[in-house]
Amino acid sequence: MDLDAAVRDFSRAVSGIDAAKRAAKRRVEAARERAEAARAALHAAMVEAAQNGMRPVEIERRTGYTKERVRQILRAGGVEPD
Repeated sequence: MDLDAAVRDFSRAVSGIDAAKRAAKRRVEAARERAEAARAALHAAMVEAAQNGMRPVEIERRTGYTKERVRQILRAGGVEPD
């Protein structure tokens, strides 16, 4: 292989890495957006469940959130303690 061909191959290889990084970054960003949407939906469902009479302790059990985090989410959603 001559020097010019080696330079071209190396340049293509580096360009491939850069393209892969950009594609991976887009996939990660899309996954973060999906996670944020799912989190918002979960919080809305928690507020709705509380408004429909579900006790915070049951919400804690089902979600795995701490008592304090459930309280924060419910308060942000307009659910005040009894």
